Amino acid sequence: MTDNTQRPDSGHADRTPDLPTQYAPADVEGPLYERWVERGYFEADAKSEKEPYTIVIPPPNVTGSLHLGHAFEHTLIDSLTRRKRMQGYEVLWQPGMDHAGIATQNVVERELAKEGKSRHDLGREAFVERVWQWKGESGGQISGQMRRLGDGVAWSRERFTMDEGLSKAVQTIFKKLYDDELIYRAERIINWCPRCLTAISDIEVEYQDDEGELVSIRYGSGDSEIVVATTRAETMLGDTAVAVHPEDERYKHLVGTEIELPLTGRRIPVVADEHVDPEFGTGAVKVTPAHDPNDFEIGRRHDLPSITVLDEHGVITAHGPFLGLDRFEARSAIVGALRAEGRIVAEKRPYTHSVGHCSRCKTTLEPRQSMQWWVKTAPLAKAAADAVRDGKVKIHPQEMEKRYFDWVDNLHDWCISRQLWWGHRIPVWYGPDGEMVCVGPDEQPPAGEGWHQETDVLDTWFSSGLWPFSTLGWPEKTESVEKFYPNSVLVTGYDILFFWVVRMMMFGLYAMDGTPPFHTIALHGMVRDQFGKKMSKSFGNAVNPLDWMDKYGSDAVRFTLARGANPGVDVPIGEDWVQGSRNFANKIWNATRFAMMNGATVEGDLPPAEQLSATDRWILSRLNAVVAEVDALYDDYQFAKLSDALFHFAWDEVFDWYVELSKTTFQKGGPEAEASRRVLGEVLDVTLKLLHPVVPFVTETLWTTLTGRESVVIADWPKDSGFRDAAAEQEIATLQQVVTEVRRFRSDQGLQPGQKVPARLDLTGTALAAHEDAMRSLLRLQPAGEGFAATASLPVAGATVALDLSGTIDVEAERKRLTKALAAAEKDKAQSTAKLGNEAFLAKAAEAAVEKIRKRLETADADIERISAQLAALPQG
Repeated sequence: MTDNTQRPDSGHADRTPDLPTQYAPADVEGPLYERWVERGYFEADAKSEKEPYTIVIPPPNVTGSLHLGHAFEHTLIDSLTRRKRMQGYEVLWQPGMDHAGIATQNVVERELAKEGKSRHDLGREAFVERVWQWKGESGGQISGQMRRLGDGVAWSRERFTMDEGLSKAVQTIFKKLYDDELIYRAERIINWCPRCLTAISDIEVEYQDDEGELVSIRYGSGDSEIVVATTRAETMLGDTAVAVHPEDERYKHLVGTEIELPLTGRRIPVVADEHVDPEFGTGAVKVTPAHDPNDFEIGRRHDLPSITVLDEHGVITAHGPFLGLDRFEARSAIVGALRAEGRIVAEKRPYTHSVGHCSRCKTTLEPRQSMQWWVKTAPLAKAAADAVRDGKVKIHPQEMEKRYFDWVDNLHDWCISRQLWWGHRIPVWYGPDGEMVCVGPDEQPPAGEGWHQETDVLDTWFSSGLWPFSTLGWPEKTESVEKFYPNSVLVTGYDILFFWVVRMMMFGLYAMDGTPPFHTIALHGMVRDQFGKKMSKSFGNAVNPLDWMDKYGSDAVRFTLARGANPGVDVPIGEDWVQGSRNFANKIWNATRFAMMNGATVEGDLPPAEQLSATDRWILSRLNAVVAEVDALYDDYQFAKLSDALFHFAWDEVFDWYVELSKTTFQKGGPEAEASRRVLGEVLDVTLKLLHPVVPFVTETLWTTLTGRESVVIADWPKDSGFRDAAAEQEIATLQQVVTEVRRFRSDQGLQPGQKVPARLDLTGTALAAHEDAMRSLLRLQPAGEGFAATASLPVAGATVALDLSGTIDVEAERKRLTKALAAAEKDKAQSTAKLGNEAFLAKAAEAAVEKIRKRLETADADIERISAQLAALPQG
């Protein structure tokens, strides 16, 4: 596992490392990252003969800043790319930002409002210029924050969804889809935001339960009376029919007739339509084709007129007493007017029902009939579904496939036009005589009097759906497209599976001759607080990751996030966990520094196994096993498990056991000590490499100091040599068992950790004789001198440790305490045994409850054995 990178001679192995006594992340991280960038470690060469490994950054909004969700996702991606770079791949982690149409336009409009202006005061061209100006000055602060986190992205390739190349890609694919009759213009019901003044797609609607009112209104009179119920009374001004089910006997005599629409003086038909549920409410529904998607379809089936009664601001446009009222004001006024006429049959308030809100500004949305541009998704969605069903693309974890298919198999046509000024303007020109021409990127738009371009822009997700290939230079056949498409894996949250992932799948398969944009979709969960609650400013639990980075270091934040990252599962995080990760970084620093001061070295080859002590063979055996385990977990995107495995190996096995066991060897000196110094150097070398992708800063500093080499970023990733030594592992496991039991006994007797006690060790018949000095050192045991009298004897794993505790404990008080504890353990055992022997309990209890009782019994048995041994070890008298 020795790294082959050339390095200068580092001198004698026994040396004081050039490291401060304490790790200070703030002094290390910034300069270290800039050095990585200056040396070009993160750049990707399309001409390289290395195997490519490509990941795109889910492009953050240009308006955004780094939040914990970004830090979490970026940590996972950075870990994958750093490991692959060390494994010899030509790695491209593609950075960039999204122009975020609605969000960015809102930001700039708010800035204008402070000046007492609106975008209309500037005009379209000047407003767009103002947005570009804002982007240059204030947008993209997230780039600097990514550097703080340690993101190893190819900065020279940074892209923006509105830059020239990506704009050409957008125009190209729009033209191709248009020519293939997969893009069309039609009047449909869309989700309209009266605040953002634009259409938004179905997936940008957030549904929540709102308190409203349900009113039942009597239409017509006498024999032609029909009662309908609605939560949106204001839309009745646009009703053009009442619909009933064709088989509903109550209303058959009215189908084909007309009834009076209250407050309007109009008469509207009664139509029969199978969409109506006769069991719901009165079995009759009002039909408002211009303001409800279901009513729109009923209207088309029955050739009903559409009457728009709400403008783009949600204000009543219908002539009469309600003209000019806001929709919510009108609702109350209309109900009042109907009540005055005796038309209200029933009122229910509050009435809780699900209402759509704009995901960006939280305004209540209005279904609104509007002329918009659409993508015909059926053939594109089928290809996206087939790619997963056929195994071309794998979704990880696999249980997320159902969610993917539920969406993609039922995808409606996608409304792609937005009534904004900031974004990719739709490349369609209209002529004076109704002509419509779609213009490609290398074509000249039609000129002459009466010709004008479509004013709408494209949905932001349209351009970000091209991200895996547009960022590589498509539609040109660039070297980067050839080298780095398709992506190796997409790492993203399950929350944008429908927003972004499905769009990329549809466009990638369509534009790239059936080649999907990535081989694997690795979905992760959302970051939540330590109680599992969603983080939000309104909840008062939102965290700025930069604050934690300033306080604990970026490595601590990264390691905490990675350690919680189980595939597809939400990630709880609290500040005390980040403190724990900071302690781990400090432990790595202090233990490595101490080991180097004691001669740890990477000089020369490892000695042959037969020349190594059992302790050295044990740690090398464990080291190789951990390399294999970590590799398997990386390949399965099990970040939490691999981080936990590395934590316990580094802290428990390397620092707490191997380094401590080696101290005695170093003190003795000689060939065995020199061999252990080399083994310790090897273990540190490999452990720091394994940790590097997750905690890059502290490991870079320590590894370069240990090895004298250029950078761990470009070092070789460790490989499992296959070396295993089961006998050495068993030998050290026995040693650990003895030391652990004696330490527990000492603690139970109230002895201080550093308090020395005379002891005699009988290791006959065990493999521990060679470890007696180390065991004495670890257990603070003095030799048994003249006059030694054992007052306690501990038999553990075939060895016996006799201790002279005279003068250190109150034997009788200790016997009483242990006797009481033994009785409690025996009572627990009796109760658990009785429950597990009760057939009625076993038949009714949940498996989890039964398992809990089994665990309790195991604990009681272990406690009885331990306490009995402690009692037996106490001196008699």
